[in-house]
Amino acid sequence: MSATVIDGKAIALSVRTQVKEEISQTKKNFPQFAPHLAIVQVGQREDSSIYVKMKDKAAQECGITVSTDKLPESITEVALLQRVKELNDDYRVHGILVQMPLPSHIDETKVIEAIDYQKDVDGFHALNIGYMTKRAGSPLFKPCTPMGIIELLKSTGTNLEGKHAVVIGRSDIVGAPVATLLTGENATVTLCHSKTFGLENIVKQADIVVAAIGKAELIKGSWIKPGAIVIDVGTNAVPDSTKKSGIRWVGDVEYSQAKLVAKAITPVPGGVGPMTVAMLMKNTFISAKRWLHLSCKRDIVPLPLELLTPVPKDIEIARAQTPKHMSLLCSEIGLGPSEYELYGPSKAKISLDVLKRLEHRKDGRYVVVTGITPTPLGEGKSTTTIGLVQALGAHLNKAAFACVRQPSQGPTFGIKGGAAGGGYSQVIPMDEFNLHLTGDLHAVTAANNLLAAAIDARIFHENTQSDKALLNRLCPVQKGVRVFAPVMNKRLQKLGITKTNPADLTEEEVKRFARLDIDPATITWQRVMDTNDRFLRQIEIGQAATEKNMVRQTGFDITVASEVMAVLALATDLKDMRQRLGNMVVASSRGGDPVTADDIGIGGALTVLMKDAIKPNLMQTLEGTPVLVHAGPFANIAHGNSSILADKIALKLAGTEQGASSSGMEPGYVVTEAGFGADMGMEKFFDIKCRVSGLVPDAVVIVATVRALKMHGGAPDVVAGRPLPEAYTQENLTFLQKGCANLAKHIQNAKKFGIAVIVAVNRFSSDTDAEMELVRKESMEAGADDAVACDHWARGGLGAVDLGKAVVSACEKEKSFRFLYDLDLPIEAKIESICKNIYGADGIELSDLAKEKIKTYTKQGFSKLPICMAKTQYSFSHDAALKGVPTGFVVPIRDIRASVGAGFLYPLVGSMQTMPGLPTRPCFFDVDLDESGNVVGLF
Repeated sequence: MSATVIDGKAIALSVRTQVKEEISQTKKNFPQFAPHLAIVQVGQREDSSIYVKMKDKAAQECGITVSTDKLPESITEVALLQRVKELNDDYRVHGILVQMPLPSHIDETKVIEAIDYQKDVDGFHALNIGYMTKRAGSPLFKPCTPMGIIELLKSTGTNLEGKHAVVIGRSDIVGAPVATLLTGENATVTLCHSKTFGLENIVKQADIVVAAIGKAELIKGSWIKPGAIVIDVGTNAVPDSTKKSGIRWVGDVEYSQAKLVAKAITPVPGGVGPMTVAMLMKNTFISAKRWLHLSCKRDIVPLPLELLTPVPKDIEIARAQTPKHMSLLCSEIGLGPSEYELYGPSKAKISLDVLKRLEHRKDGRYVVVTGITPTPLGEGKSTTTIGLVQALGAHLNKAAFACVRQPSQGPTFGIKGGAAGGGYSQVIPMDEFNLHLTGDLHAVTAANNLLAAAIDARIFHENTQSDKALLNRLCPVQKGVRVFAPVMNKRLQKLGITKTNPADLTEEEVKRFARLDIDPATITWQRVMDTNDRFLRQIEIGQAATEKNMVRQTGFDITVASEVMAVLALATDLKDMRQRLGNMVVASSRGGDPVTADDIGIGGALTVLMKDAIKPNLMQTLEGTPVLVHAGPFANIAHGNSSILADKIALKLAGTEQGASSSGMEPGYVVTEAGFGADMGMEKFFDIKCRVSGLVPDAVVIVATVRALKMHGGAPDVVAGRPLPEAYTQENLTFLQKGCANLAKHIQNAKKFGIAVIVAVNRFSSDTDAEMELVRKESMEAGADDAVACDHWARGGLGAVDLGKAVVSACEKEKSFRFLYDLDLPIEAKIESICKNIYGADGIELSDLAKEKIKTYTKQGFSKLPICMAKTQYSFSHDAALKGVPTGFVVPIRDIRASVGAGFLYPLVGSMQTMPGLPTRPCFFDVDLDESGNVVGLF
């Protein structure tokens, strides 16, 4: 009889066709699905180039993208390994193949092991091989040629179970792995090699013969058992004068004789070879499908909480919990190893590259937490934000992210304390959160003060040099010619100068370009530090003899009040931050023109100082759910919200893939916090932050306390450091009902933006059920979508489950988001809109200075910027003493200032203190290290 020829080409075509169809089908559900095979070829070996072309052609036919790196044979091992690492880190690449053989100076094993085993589509990585050899193991990939051999065997219809298989050749590429795969099919396997005695007799007993030893026609036809299946892997060149090439290709088996007795046999060529490429395509598809599955999977495992009564101090609770290692949390939320940088075991920075990888995703649900007009003690917005996220993530099985501001060290060591939340709803480790974190505030400080130094230095040098001398120093000779620094192009464009050679400038152009002519009286830029220091609020500089009597008054702000911080919070990417930093206006010239950071030539340097600070920080709650901590703009003179970038990254990580319904993926939730009451932080969140980000929120949570509502209803003043009066510790429905008017006004304000509103009543132990019911009733009558009592401070996420359910429900409702005012309105009209519609004022009163500023900013082209009101947080009005819902008042606007880089104008209502002072007994009295080196005394 004559054996059936196993047509490897036809079977391989069938495999590739199936892969192509499955890729096409997957793309219908997930349009972003794009399998990508990266091939690395070192040197120009002809056989390697042929194999690479074959793989490239097959991949394109299947719908797989192929990128080929053709590297010189002289490449160093280090450089090759670096290239492999880059491919490992590239989220677009699903399979990596380094074409063998490599030059002798490169360790092939080291290169194979450098490939991420999750992208090892050749199946040679030790982890994949190891898992394959374990009976209970499950490798991500099996080697292509051995896998193809199994496919060929199965194509004959033979049941491999119980068959005696003989494998000749023990190479790591074919022989050893195919023996393992045959064992996995429950065949009885004999692995032979060049040292095996009695090979002929062993082969004669075989039901299956796999020859992969690389010796031409070693296995004779007479050795083949009648009815056996023969797979010939060998490809050997033998002389043949009848061929044009002078050679012909034969296998390891004497084909002409073996086919007379075998049941089935593979030809050479056309047998195993095509299957290797087909299985490579299958592995690449499997890998891409696996990465797609992983991208849809969020598996955030909560940490258990041991709730104690009475509730211990915050730092004791924080220290009692062991945080997850940050690499684990990063993996749980779907970040790849190249998308985060660890800052120790409990902090990390997230790369902005994740936004590119997930740009196709639909954002998750977006919730902003704000509050009623607070008491000086605060009403627990941060605690509620963390408790809500713990409820959503740890108890309602939702992907949930908190986005909060980074606290300043000023309050930490001053009077307020930290901002990590409190009780059983905290960010941990709370001491690291409240101290240096990853150094972002120090970067802001450095950038701010570099600019401050540059301003005074520029004035000094302009006062002591001629126009020509200034030009010569600003544009020094380099290699015989003078050139403009790249940063200078923006100033040249601003001045309408199109010349590219400094030597071509006229005297008048030299003067305009080189001399900023800053009017010292108009300088708005101050130095900053992240410490409360009242004695730096106003200082005199230039006292040294070397400053040539250039004395002027200036001062220090606290770091979070710097416009650099506001820029960080509103930047949408690195390029945008560079633009904003360069656009910051620091003074005016004596001619009335705005002077920017880029006019001084420092925008690029500021960006360099801020290049790491722009990456959001990742931490976790007490229950192990993720928290993005980023930026901390002052909530009075700036918008008081955490960064746009943190929100955007969280929304993508919490988002859904197109076609995600078929994968069981549901939208997650991003809870971001707005500073101060809703009249401040929430309005600025909507009218400033949302304008820049383009993000549309789904719900507003307004945090209220019975304590604050009673204060607005006429109860005695709440004073920090003094015991609460009896009205606050005992039931008093009269004060409470009257004070609910403040809450009702905030609800009505939020509703003006077209968003669902939930009231979260932060319940204290002294609050009664009757008081809770009254607040709920008043909230619903004011238009809230729901009102929920919470005790997350005492019970963590468990105490905010009802709030979490209310938020989930609210986010499903229809919304019609709208801004409060149009940017094209005049400056005065925008200010008036906020004061009338949000504060309830009868109107505004502009000082002469404010009127002059409006004229100046309109002339300078800043009139279309949004408005960021700088007023007290303790009243709807400009007067902190006016509680509840004051009426019949006019808001006095004493001054208007511009944060042009950040992108807003801020009218000053009363005196805004931008450098806090230390109290008689600051918090630092209690802060120390214990004998084990742990921080103690933080709150």
